[in-house]
Amino acid sequence: VQLQAYGGGLVQAGESLKLSCSTSGRPVSGYHVGWFRQAPGKEREFVGAVSRSGVSTYSSDSVKGRFTISRSNAKNTVYLQMNVLKPEDTAVYYCATTVRTDWNRAIAYDNWGQGTQVTVSS
Repeated sequence: VQLQAYGGGLVQAGESLKLSCSTSGRPVSGYHVGWFRQAPGKEREFVGAVSRSGVSTYSSDSVKGRFTISRSNAKNTVYLQMNVLKPEDTAVYYCATTVRTDWNRAIAYDNWGQGTQVTVSS
């Protein structure tokens, strides 16, 4: 499966953005999908994940209550709704697929898309 994240941009603190992760190749319904981010000079950080069916989601403490993950298997697309953005959310955001359940570990994911830049100004 091939993935492509898009929808990033430059916003002010407190605003919202919605990222999309479109997939091609195999149906995305066969995979859990995670979102990660990486800021300059920092390690890749887990943001959240959604189960194959979309019933279960898991978010990191740093974004819990502000970011929401959802998916449309019919559209082969996974979304990351980001609200109340903060300057510390500035990073390149990536989506990735896994069949494992240790969703918060980057090593669990074997397909990664190209990232999309999110910049939040104060």
